[in-house]
Amino acid sequence: MSGALSHIRVLDLSRVLAGPWAGQILADLGAEVLKVERPGAGDDTRHWGPPFLRDAQGENTAEAAYYLSANRNKKSLTVDFTREEGQRIIRELALQSDILLENFKVGGLAAYGLDYASLKEINPRLIYCSITGFGQDGPYAQRAGYDFMIQGLGGLMSLTGRAEGEEGAGPVKVGVALTDILTGLYASTAVLGALAHREQSGHGQHIDMALLDVQVACLANQAMNYLTTGVAPRRLGNAHPNIVPYQDFPTADGDFILTVGNDGQFRKFCEVAGHPEWAEDPRFASNRERVAHRAELIPLIRQATVFRSTAEWIAALEPAGVPCGPINDLAQVFADPQVIARGLRLELPHPLAGVVPQVASPIRLSATPVEYRNAPPLLGEHTDVVLGELLGLDAAALAELRARQVI
Repeated sequence: MSGALSHIRVLDLSRVLAGPWAGQILADLGAEVLKVERPGAGDDTRHWGPPFLRDAQGENTAEAAYYLSANRNKKSLTVDFTREEGQRIIRELALQSDILLENFKVGGLAAYGLDYASLKEINPRLIYCSITGFGQDGPYAQRAGYDFMIQGLGGLMSLTGRAEGEEGAGPVKVGVALTDILTGLYASTAVLGALAHREQSGHGQHIDMALLDVQVACLANQAMNYLTTGVAPRRLGNAHPNIVPYQDFPTADGDFILTVGNDGQFRKFCEVAGHPEWAEDPRFASNRERVAHRAELIPLIRQATVFRSTAEWIAALEPAGVPCGPINDLAQVFADPQVIARGLRLELPHPLAGVVPQVASPIRLSATPVEYRNAPPLLGEHTDVVLGELLGLDAAALAELRARQVI
């Protein structure tokens, strides 16, 4: 069975996370993704460790866990496109590709004749996706942009962390590079939109993706909370600005999360908690009033939740239809029966380690399911086969290019 994008070839010049994440999504959907890397060094994230993947003898390989998270189902070829011969190779590959991903600084590829305007001349059907920190224009366009810095500049950190006055109060970044991940998701969505447009028009286009744009767009309800009031939201720790109770609460053996989404669920929670009078109290009867009287309600709930264990609360609330759950570490996540049932951990054959663990794609398509074809490739693993098959280079030509350090 062929993947949904099995007819599509992607030339991926990106590195680190946002671009490779978009490339992996497209590869999981069946596209042939050619990951172009620097000879000798490769993608920066290959070296972002420890931890590193261990080989069959238990020794560290050169494959960092970070790199392994975003590069499966791809083919790696090494090309030095600062050299004229390397530029020619990239142009010939672009001529035979549907999509190009890149995350160089604004104008960085123009010096090599690999910018959109140049490649459009030889392949007007090419969809060219540029990912930068701040976009192709504006006063910050020439700045480098990294996830952590964008989380701060783009407002996310002003919303994340313990509330003022609490122990450990202050801004905190999200524990994964969320802005990069979201940019990769938006980039893959934009590419699919451009593919649909090309089916109608026959023409490709340039996609301008910026981490800052994505970060601001993903402020979602918090952005609207500000725009409709003119008041900047403050940090609330694990509490929700618009819904109460919707946060963590202490238990007899730890903590659990209670996510009451409507008044009916709140009434059911109060019954299970042994305090039906809370649901009748005018201060707490509606979500609007609970938000206004958050300071009175939350301490009452905290005083009640500490008398049962996390497991006991979940066992009591779930049958009542009250959303709740534990706060798991990653060992508990991958041991969770639902995670196991959904197959979210998988293993792929790897030439050095025997197998490499992976996290499955969340995309479930009934007719064209995701296929896990290949582990994240070794540096330059597919250089010869790709250049041989697509550009017709024979062994002698490849050997000459390698001797001159072009590939």
